[in-house]
Amino acid sequence: MKPAEAVAMAGTGWFVESPPAEPAEGSASFDRLYRAFLSARAALGLALVAAQLISSALSTPPPRTTLVLCITYAAAAIALWLLPRLRLGASARSLARISSLHWWAAIGLDLLLFGALHALDPGGVNYGALFVMPVLMAAVLCPRRLALATAAMAALGLLAAAGWPMLMDLDVGVKTTQAGLVGGGLFAVSLLAGELSARLAREEKAARGSLALARQQESLNRLVIDEMQEGVLVVDRRGRVRAMNPAARTLLDADGGELSWQLRGRPDWQPLAQALEQAHATGRGSEQDVALPLASGVMRSLRLRLRFTRQREGSEELCVLFVEDNRELLARSRQEKLAAMGRVSAGIAHEIRNPLAAIAQANALIAEDVAGLRAEPLTRMVASNVQRLKRLVDDVTELAPGVQPDTQALDLSELVHETCVDWVVVNGLDAGAQSRFRLQIEAPALVGRFDAEHLRRVLVNLLDNALRHADDGPGTIRVLLSREDDGLALVVRSAGPPVAPEVERHLFEPFFSTRSRGSGLGLYICRELCERHGARIEFRRASGADANEFCVLLRTHAAP
Repeated sequence: MKPAEAVAMAGTGWFVESPPAEPAEGSASFDRLYRAFLSARAALGLALVAAQLISSALSTPPPRTTLVLCITYAAAAIALWLLPRLRLGASARSLARISSLHWWAAIGLDLLLFGALHALDPGGVNYGALFVMPVLMAAVLCPRRLALATAAMAALGLLAAAGWPMLMDLDVGVKTTQAGLVGGGLFAVSLLAGELSARLAREEKAARGSLALARQQESLNRLVIDEMQEGVLVVDRRGRVRAMNPAARTLLDADGGELSWQLRGRPDWQPLAQALEQAHATGRGSEQDVALPLASGVMRSLRLRLRFTRQREGSEELCVLFVEDNRELLARSRQEKLAAMGRVSAGIAHEIRNPLAAIAQANALIAEDVAGLRAEPLTRMVASNVQRLKRLVDDVTELAPGVQPDTQALDLSELVHETCVDWVVVNGLDAGAQSRFRLQIEAPALVGRFDAEHLRRVLVNLLDNALRHADDGPGTIRVLLSREDDGLALVVRSAGPPVAPEVERHLFEPFFSTRSRGSGLGLYICRELCERHGARIEFRRASGADANEFCVLLRTHAAP
């Protein structure tokens, strides 16, 4: 019968068999209880032998048969307790059957020997109390029905021993009454012990389930905290760091190893210790900025948020420090402002497009009327600036947020070749061995994932940038397309002086340009388009050559 069915039927008033109190076969709880009962049986066997020896020394020696039975029981109990091979295979399932050898070795033997002792010494020592051991063991380790059957066998043995003198016409009223009372007590012990053991088993199961959930929650919390970009420290009142996530280790330049750091033990952490002492003095959380010296001699500005755990009875008060780099906070703030500015700029660019087209059309009509006159240069100036504004509007519109990228598999070998040929023709570069431009494609039909128009835009922007900064001479501008370990690499290299460090830091920032008439959006657009399609662009100084290069790493497979 399933446990749920047993509980349901018990609610209706029917007497049903309950499942074994212990969990499944081979459980640690069953083994622990089973060994405890075996040790108690061994102790009881030794006590019986000692009692017989003391009795023989102080008064009349007990019957020889009684002494032999006590020694036999003690030897059997000690052997079952000390020899693992004798209890091999013992489980809640094996003890649930009366035909099992394990049941007879642990419970049945007790019933037989205790019954024999009680029957062989009717007028001497009362051995009826010994039946508590097998009844209690059956109540805890066996199903309820078998436990009650064990109590019934013990009670019948007592009644049989008490009623045996009736055959010799002796008065057995008192002994029969005593046997009945002891038998009723054995039934009560069996029921109460079985109920208590079942309740303990349920509570243990619930505790194990709660422990498993707690461990799972602890693992989840640890994973979340370890993956946080914000540093987290847990510090006790003595200033000892109890926990620290990887982000905090990086921010505080902490050494690896065990959690044995002391805030007061390191000179460079004294600002943290002072902030902790101030928070403990006020008794509430705080937020402040501190400056920590790093090993390199650079001061790092950190934002601290201190929060205290809720102290409960018997628990220690801990302080949780949330640490952030002020540079990252400023960078996030700039990113949010740039995103907002991008949305506003996209709306403004959309509104400018139509008036700009009207200006261009009107200027073209005026240019036809003033051909050959002094106003003709003015119309060319207007047309040049209109084209510049149109390119700026196109750039800003290209970066409008919310545009879904159309990433697809492309034949990059053919696409890069066509784009480079068109660019050479448009910019009027000479062909041949003395040309400034060189194209090198590792193999035909190299397939990568990008959008065709966006990749042309990225490549043309990089080529225009290379043309402006490359030296004169053959092969000063090179484009290389090759395989990498995890994709394809599109490299645009320009021979020339290295980029200054103060300029390199801002290469991919919007509206940053070293030219007075530049919009500063070319490289920023390249980075944004690459990120939309899962690619990556980076600047580096070419190794072994006096050249600067931009490398675009493209994916060759679809993103998961």
